[in-house]
Amino acid sequence: MPTSHDDEVVRTASQCSSVDMHYKSTGMEPSSMRGAKIPRDGRTGALLSPRSGISEGCRNDGGGRSGVARAIEMIIPTGLSRRNMLRVLASGASAFALEGCASLAGTATRFDVAELTTNPTLLIATTRKPVNGARAKPWFGSERAARMSIARAKLAAPEEGRFSLASIGMDDWRIDAIEMAPKIGDLLVPAAGMRDVLLYVHGFNQTFETAALDAARLSNGIRFRGETMVFSWPSKAQLFDYGYDRESAMWSRDALEQVLSGLITSPAVGRVHIVAHSVGTMVTMEAIRQIYDRHGGMVAERIGTVVFASPDIDMDVFSSSVQRIGPFAQNITVITSTNDRALAVSRWMAGGINRVGAAEHAELKRLGLHVIDASKQGWGIINHDLFLSNAQIREVIRRAIDGQPRLAGD
Repeated sequence: MPTSHDDEVVRTASQCSSVDMHYKSTGMEPSSMRGAKIPRDGRTGALLSPRSGISEGCRNDGGGRSGVARAIEMIIPTGLSRRNMLRVLASGASAFALEGCASLAGTATRFDVAELTTNPTLLIATTRKPVNGARAKPWFGSERAARMSIARAKLAAPEEGRFSLASIGMDDWRIDAIEMAPKIGDLLVPAAGMRDVLLYVHGFNQTFETAALDAARLSNGIRFRGETMVFSWPSKAQLFDYGYDRESAMWSRDALEQVLSGLITSPAVGRVHIVAHSVGTMVTMEAIRQIYDRHGGMVAERIGTVVFASPDIDMDVFSSSVQRIGPFAQNITVITSTNDRALAVSRWMAGGINRVGAAEHAELKRLGLHVIDASKQGWGIINHDLFLSNAQIREVIRRAIDGQPRLAGD
């Protein structure tokens, strides 16, 4: 007679089979569902990835065994009836037929992976004041420092796999340790050859840790091959401290210029690619304008792609800055969204002056910029950080770095 344990084993294997079939047929991992988002430490309103409903027995155990294989192993000590044994094997066979090539691929060397996954070291430049010498959380606080700090962060990457904790939003990047460095040049080793650098500049309402981990998620999401760096300016990380954040960002523009100057003049750096978000685009635009005045043509040679994601900048101020950087404007890709609610609030606070991230496509194109309208990509309430939560927008950033700034299918 079949037992209740028999039925549970059958249900476990069947669940794994059906989930495998769904993800293989759609080409989607659980964490890459449209709109899915990893929990963001310290941020209110964080969204979890959609739960798959898979029981604990379905996840990969880290030793290469799929959930189906583990479910079948559960059978051995149980005296399972022949009828239920056949049902389990049928479920396992159907999953294996669809999973076979992917399982083999998963055990081979992956070439299209982010550098950060194999060398989990994040470069840091911050104008925040260190907390307890940056020896433990929160590492750096919200106060403005007397001098910029340069450091390396040793990261721990989330476990990968179709049924890992990360796939359902329960595992994430984390900072294990931070090592201070005297200057930017000490972060890069010329003997290793010229390396490209991805520099991320965060936006409003961010702790140091959320900014650093967003840089890691971005780099991993676009499979960046090179060094990853975060520039973190002092943010109160509070919803109603927009004024302090905005002033702190502008106060940090000279420090960001110093970082860019150090990178583009380093013999260890190939090209610098910049992704700036929200208020971070304002300080980035100011720093680019200053460094262009100082270095001229070298900027166009050494700074590759600049991506402004949901830029929270006054449209008139932005237009004036673009005119100051001349032909370098062609390196800029702007990701806009007319349904970005955060920018709508920012516009109201600015007395009705339109923000660049919510401007009309044609208006930005006239400035000689590449423009990506992400209005149809966001289905959430805010739609302000699609560059992290939306796979198609991450692909836009990767294409921009590769010299093809457009949405797939455009």
